[in-house]
Amino acid sequence: MATAENAKLDYEGGQTSYAMATMTDSGDNLTFTSAVTLWSRRSGYAPIIRPNGLLTGGAVIPALAAGNNNVDVAALTCNLNGVVTSVSADTDVSITRPATAVSKINSITVTTGGTIAVVAGTDGSTTAFSEVRAAAGGPPLIATTSIEIAQVRVITNTAGVITTAQIFTVIGTHRETASYPQYTVDYSMGSLTFLAALPDDHTGPVAKSVYASYASPIFAEIALADAFTAPETTHSVTSTQIYNTTLGSSSSSLGQGSFVAYLEDGVTDTLVTLKNENLWFRFYPDRYNTANVLAQGKLGITRSWPAGDNIQVACTISSTEAATEVA
Repeated sequence: MATAENAKLDYEGGQTSYAMATMTDSGDNLTFTSAVTLWSRRSGYAPIIRPNGLLTGGAVIPALAAGNNNVDVAALTCNLNGVVTSVSADTDVSITRPATAVSKINSITVTTGGTIAVVAGTDGSTTAFSEVRAAAGGPPLIATTSIEIAQVRVITNTAGVITTAQIFTVIGTHRETASYPQYTVDYSMGSLTFLAALPDDHTGPVAKSVYASYASPIFAEIALADAFTAPETTHSVTSTQIYNTTLGSSSSSLGQGSFVAYLEDGVTDTLVTLKNENLWFRFYPDRYNTANVLAQGKLGITRSWPAGDNIQVACTISSTEAATEVA
């Protein structure tokens, strides 16, 4: 039978930080990846994720000055190309009408420079609107570095006051916000996955840009370690006896990981200074092979200083996900 005599246990002893940058669409407009495969969650190094989109404000209304073909835009804040940006209110923003009495959609946008700009769509062939980007009578494609906050729809070439009914701000259709759709983060893959596919509303056509800053772990070996247990999912069954049969149900729970380490003084050891931090741990059953187990969780410690034995610390790994295997 094999033993773990040649095992090795690493911990996240440091981090390499990466500045805010665009993430890569995996091709489905759902999952976006970064330049690394592991994201740290240690305090001060956890990822900051900023999908392009409106954060606050940005209401678009008919021009209060009642001028023809104009709208007013309220002050707003947004995630703009990785930066939280404040944009001043703008008044009498001019809407372009079609050359004849046909449909035309204007997109109200925030440009890469943090200003309000109108992008006019192509004139339609009738007064009916299209919902297809860049189609005749449809909304225009937006620059990849811009954010759409509203659409204004007109069906005549005659100058006139823009009404509330002509302004469309449905989130996800006419308005891009930073919080929609929501996403989940996979720290073991350095990626995030949206709950719904981002629409191809930008020139390409492509989805809106997603930015993130993050850090990857730098692993260091715990020189004197033993008894590593990975955080694993366990299953249990409960049953209730009823007339003539038994009803059963199963449940799952995630257990803590653990290990023991032997210390120099139990006070200044690097591992001890990282207590209560959310760290990566990497365990090799055989240090001479590449197969390993990865776990990420908060490091808890219980130290002991026996008079006639080695100073040691019993460590726990409180994880939100089960450990993963790397072949």
